[in-house]
Amino acid sequence: MAGLWAGTVALVAAGRRGRRPPQHVMRSAVLWTRKHALRCSPQCLLVSRSLSSVGYDPNEKTFDKILIANRGEIACRVIKTCKKMGIKTVAIHSEVDASSVHVKMADEAVCVGPAPTSKSYLNMDAIMEAIRRTRAQAVHPGYGFLSENKDFARCLAAEDVTFIGPDTHAIQVMGDKIESKLLAKNAKVNTIPGFDGVVKDADEAVRIAREIGYPVMIKASAGGGGKGMRIAWDDEETRDGFRFSSQEAASSFGDDRLLIEKFIDNPRHIEIQVLGDKHGNALWLNERECSIQRRNQKVVEEAPSIFLDPDTRRAMGEQAVALARAVQYSSAGTVEFLVDSKKNFYFLEMNTRLQVEHPVTECITGLDLVQEMIRVAKGYPLRHKQADIPLNGWAVECRVYAEDPYKSFGLPSIGRLSQYQEPTHLPGVRVDSGIQPGSDISIYYDPMISKLVTYGSDRAEALKRMEDALDHYVIRGVTHNIALLREVIINSRFVKGDFSTKFLSDVYPDGFKGHILTQSERSQLLAIASSLFVASQLRAQHFEEHSRVPVIKPDMAKWELSIKLHDEEHNVIASNSGSTFSCLSREAGGNMSIQFLGTVYKVRVLTKLAAELNKFMLTKVAEDSSSILRSPMPGVVVAVSVKPGDMVSEGQEICVMEAMKMQNSMTAGKTGKVKLVHCKPGDTVGEGDLLVEME
Repeated sequence: MAGLWAGTVALVAAGRRGRRPPQHVMRSAVLWTRKHALRCSPQCLLVSRSLSSVGYDPNEKTFDKILIANRGEIACRVIKTCKKMGIKTVAIHSEVDASSVHVKMADEAVCVGPAPTSKSYLNMDAIMEAIRRTRAQAVHPGYGFLSENKDFARCLAAEDVTFIGPDTHAIQVMGDKIESKLLAKNAKVNTIPGFDGVVKDADEAVRIAREIGYPVMIKASAGGGGKGMRIAWDDEETRDGFRFSSQEAASSFGDDRLLIEKFIDNPRHIEIQVLGDKHGNALWLNERECSIQRRNQKVVEEAPSIFLDPDTRRAMGEQAVALARAVQYSSAGTVEFLVDSKKNFYFLEMNTRLQVEHPVTECITGLDLVQEMIRVAKGYPLRHKQADIPLNGWAVECRVYAEDPYKSFGLPSIGRLSQYQEPTHLPGVRVDSGIQPGSDISIYYDPMISKLVTYGSDRAEALKRMEDALDHYVIRGVTHNIALLREVIINSRFVKGDFSTKFLSDVYPDGFKGHILTQSERSQLLAIASSLFVASQLRAQHFEEHSRVPVIKPDMAKWELSIKLHDEEHNVIASNSGSTFSCLSREAGGNMSIQFLGTVYKVRVLTKLAAELNKFMLTKVAEDSSSILRSPMPGVVVAVSVKPGDMVSEGQEICVMEAMKMQNSMTAGKTGKVKLVHCKPGDTVGEGDLLVEME
């Protein structure tokens, strides 16, 4: 038997009550904080005080009222800066978002339609009516939705309402990947080889892909965020990629045009933040490393990049500014590049909006990018020269999602946050979120919970603070990706800076499995489990009128337990001393879920006698998953390709599901005949719902 120390009952009980550590609210020139919005510790982001944008000049008049045409954390982020600048705010919301945090934060709120984005956050008519009703003078679009929609910007201009972003020409040219690539070439910006026209159909896609040479990247001409993007290595994948990419592009951006480029294998994804005004001034604000991705969507970002040297950084920055000037760009924007192992860089696209990962740039420069966007939109010139822009310290951002990282590195999860506590009591931590305990994560919108940012004097300190922040982040009620995030930031390759956009597939070729315990860590986990079990048993003995026979005698000095972990039985001796532990859930029969080193472990703790008797219990027969198709995630059925009686082959498409605007093909697990189809196009299904049965 292994001798392990269990935690004391008093400490365990205190941990389970979920006592919140003291929260320090920072009210300074750098940040304005409000409960459930952007939260920071006092030590976070106190950088670059020499820049005048750290403070706000009350004599510099901008707008009286701004409407935020967005939701969630980015709406809260914009409202925060507006409050600091003395600007009133208007929130828009769908019917299901009526009680959201951004709605509560704003001075006014207007419902613009039901839950589907096409009927609410993309409903230009309803949003324009909200602007008229509230007499908002300007609109900040955030990111996504209408942020890069030239028609929306034109509608605002027609109503004499200021769009807080670039003009319609820049949106149109840079928002179209085909036009932007041609303009980039003319501006002497390095570009990726590929086809510069619009791909008409799947046959033409195959012809173009063969001419370019596999592998190729098929991607939507409009939009970004990984939507409408597929890598193809052969003709069949090109045809499938054309179909899914065009459908995703139409759903996400209302534009199904596609282009094809040479796929650069093993690149890094590095982007340059630019800022321009209406007077011809433009700056580059250093770079962000965004190579840790899944399905072409970023997971972990940092600023600066560990890979770039000063000369490459300057060359990329100067090309980014050249592109911004070529299109007379006036606002905050991002020029994205792919960088190969020899530090050759190629223009990927320009996002004419605020990026999700903008907080890491704010950390190392001291600039409030939302404030700069508002100033530029009002017509003020930039207050800084290129030489003024510092690179102070290091910042890391983890995108915390409501998703299951064990399924394709993250399939969406929905549910209600039963408990939620951000780690803002730790030094150097910033959290941008738009949720609170009780908030719902639904199938209608992006599953992001928050952007967790840590700042340090160097990369090592920023990463250590991120590790601590992830360990102290409490999220219950939905499945989340903290286990994956934590494993990424402590991975030896990541720490050394040896990674590319293929990092996840290279490190986890068989999918993410969670943290692999060392012998010492396994002993710690067993100690935690036994501690919790003993604590619950001892506490149960103090219930009044308790008539049940206790599992554990109250006068015992130690207990012999059997703990099942990863299908292995461990015999443990527990004694009443040690440190504090806690668990996520505990069920009858000794089953517990314990979050340890970021990963949630399922354990079963029984007394030695109970474990011996448990061997005689019948076990549930596992379901034959090859004969059925269940939904791996909550979503909407887009198409069903089979009907009862059809013969299908293993791997053949059965149906297509859409979740958070990403389309996924569901395939047959074996060759056979379709017995029953339990879904139809348009159905909303939950995780685990039965879709199709096979004979």
